[in-house]
Amino acid sequence: MKPLRVFITGASSGLGAALAYYYAAQGASLGLVGRRAEALHQVSQPFGDCACYPLDVRDSAAMQAAAADFMQRFGTPDIVIAAAGISVGTLTEFADDLTVFKAVMDINVLGMVTTFQPFIVAMRKQGSGVLAGIGSVAGIRGLPGGSAYSASKAAAITYLESLRVELKGSGVAVTTINPGYIVTPMTAVNPYPMPFILRAEVAASKTAHAIARRGRYVTLPWQMALVAKLLRLLPCVLYDRLFQHAPHKPRNLPL
Repeated sequence: MKPLRVFITGASSGLGAALAYYYAAQGASLGLVGRRAEALHQVSQPFGDCACYPLDVRDSAAMQAAAADFMQRFGTPDIVIAAAGISVGTLTEFADDLTVFKAVMDINVLGMVTTFQPFIVAMRKQGSGVLAGIGSVAGIRGLPGGSAYSASKAAAITYLESLRVELKGSGVAVTTINPGYIVTPMTAVNPYPMPFILRAEVAASKTAHAIARRGRYVTLPWQMALVAKLLRLLPCVLYDRLFQHAPHKPRNLPL
């Protein structure tokens, strides 16, 4: 069987790096994108068939060049995973947070678009493949102190749904992955308990299995899926009462 061809953004750390390790162990040909060149090199060093692209997903021209290079070297991908993302505490009352809001939305939402766009025509022509986007349980309801992140993930979830319907019948599946908490540098700064937290390698395995079965909408782990369903059902008055005093993520972390 021909090895999988997998393209992953956000591969220099966290879930993206864990997914790179997972697919490398399956013998996949990898294209890895990350903003931090040194960290990306460290992740990819043990891998054989791998192309690294140290770039920012906000740079659409660079993403298109990376996609073209990957397809020239390995062919049309079987799986494209948009895992690049940032999570920063924000408060609308502070003018300094406006630039943070923009960065979060640009990376978490538009970065997903720039990741998928260069591959869709080729994948349609191939008539197969999976586009997988990493959403979050935080996109189900707005979290206080995390308004930029929650808004970006809500937008990503809706974008992925639109894309899934647009590509229905083409052979190209779209998978939305909504993780809860994962042990990553992103969550290491959280000053509050994180229920049902997963190790990155466990989250990567569950994500890869959801992609393999071409799942449409998957929340990880199953306990967090139940919590997400309950949150959706809560009336606003009850949700507000429960979360108004929730601890906030620290503001203005480096982007």
